Amino acid sequence: MFKVAVLDDIAQEGLDILDAHPDVEYVVYPSSDYADQGGKMTPEQVKVALAEADGAIFRSRQKATPDVLEGNKRLKAIARAGVGTDNIDKQAATRQGIVVMNTPDGNTISTAEHAFTLMASLSRNVPAAHQGLVEGRWDRKLYMGTQLAGKTLGIVGVGRIGQEIAKRAQAFDMKVIGSDPFLTNEQALKLGIEKVESVKDLLPRVDYLTVHTPKTPETENMIDAEALEIIKPGCRVINCARGGIYNEAALVDGLNSGKLGGVALDVYDSEPCTDSPLFGMKNVVCTPHLGASTEEAQTQVAVEACQLIINYLTTGEIRNSVNVGALDPQTLNSLRGSLEVAYRLGVFLSQWYDGSASSCSVTFRGDIRSKDTGLLTSAFCAGLLERAIEGVSIINADVLLKERGVQLSTQVQSELGKFASSITAKVESNGAEYIAGGTLFGNEMPRLIRLGEFLLEAYLDGILLVFTHNDVPGIIGTVGTIFGNHEVNIAQMSVGRAGADSNSAIGVLNLDSRPSQAAIDEVLAHPDIRSVHVIELPASGERPAWLG
Repeated sequence: MFKVAVLDDIAQEGLDILDAHPDVEYVVYPSSDYADQGGKMTPEQVKVALAEADGAIFRSRQKATPDVLEGNKRLKAIARAGVGTDNIDKQAATRQGIVVMNTPDGNTISTAEHAFTLMASLSRNVPAAHQGLVEGRWDRKLYMGTQLAGKTLGIVGVGRIGQEIAKRAQAFDMKVIGSDPFLTNEQALKLGIEKVESVKDLLPRVDYLTVHTPKTPETENMIDAEALEIIKPGCRVINCARGGIYNEAALVDGLNSGKLGGVALDVYDSEPCTDSPLFGMKNVVCTPHLGASTEEAQTQVAVEACQLIINYLTTGEIRNSVNVGALDPQTLNSLRGSLEVAYRLGVFLSQWYDGSASSCSVTFRGDIRSKDTGLLTSAFCAGLLERAIEGVSIINADVLLKERGVQLSTQVQSELGKFASSITAKVESNGAEYIAGGTLFGNEMPRLIRLGEFLLEAYLDGILLVFTHNDVPGIIGTVGTIFGNHEVNIAQMSVGRAGADSNSAIGVLNLDSRPSQAAIDEVLAHPDIRSVHVIELPASGERPAWLG
């Protein structure tokens, strides 16, 4: 008999599924039992509950921190009734051998509908007009609105929710443009969306802006003081994704200056949030994280989470995993080094290519061709998508890539080349090819051995500065002097040529710290240096949660 701990209130339909299974018993820890704690269990109470369970179901109230999971020898799986798994420490769960799964489809429609509701309410001043009536005023002339038809909606992040938003906007006769690094031209055409290459290109054109991305270094503070300089005057912005994607102070300044026509928020940097300078401002609509708060969404995520737990405990089936669950330890250990090479090549290329990817290919050469190349390809895809999509792992990465219309192919070659085994990955974007190759030195030392036409040997970890240049004397010394003047230490250096007769060369520096923009600009100012890229990779020995 398997025991399941339900640590948050979930829809009865989910509990009915648990109740009906003959091999499962469950315990519900209702929030009413912890009313004096605001409905939230203490870490020790969560730890005790999980220590007595084979599977657990979470929503967002309780947390599975490293301290909570430490020493747990029984728990096998956690299912999150919802998309975000920020309240579950995936690294700690993986170390304990616990599969973490989520329910990404359950609240897609509800979140899309809520974002559109906020947009329409903002457009027609619904909350303020309602409050005026409540307070006994008939302020009809104060609340002149604007219609959605004929306006341009910008969507940042054209995944499941973004695509549902686009459908609704088109039904309201809005023009839709979107920015997503993994949205192909073909997929955009199919969706009726005009694709733009960057948020910077999108901002001057849109009357409304909605975001549907995770909070990452690329998306944090997307709307800040700099963005307000180029955003279309009067633009109304909506966020039902993650708090912190818009800078709150910038939103206040934009409203006060009139640069923004309105702000609608459902999510906040810190939740629960009951005190914000935006609350009470004119042309602001705020709700307390209601995106998934519909009966239908809560029923669907509850049913799906309970079914995920039952399937794993009774049959071993894993779906929607956000860590390494599908791998057995023996396979993981035998492939760990090669998986890390493939993953790091993906992370590298995600920062190397420009524009939107249309296709990817991975080539395995030499001895590695006899390994599980499908798993290695998934590791590459996970690295490629990691900075753009939340909850990516080798379990779902290739599916998420194909979902965005990106073609994926693999091939194997038996000849060894210069190394016994190597992996070469290629991303095609806007008609250009971006190629990176890697191999494994020893058992755990990933190395970069190719960039485009250049052959080299460089450490595939930490902060890399990659620069192409004319193959003339003095370049390396000049770059080293510039970074010395800016107090940036160079840990390793590698150079490569395209060929004996070529005038082109490339340099890769492993730096101890990220260089300032002033240092980069000074390097670029050299007449023989053609391009400079800063690439941030995991530190040596640092691995994603799914790799363990």
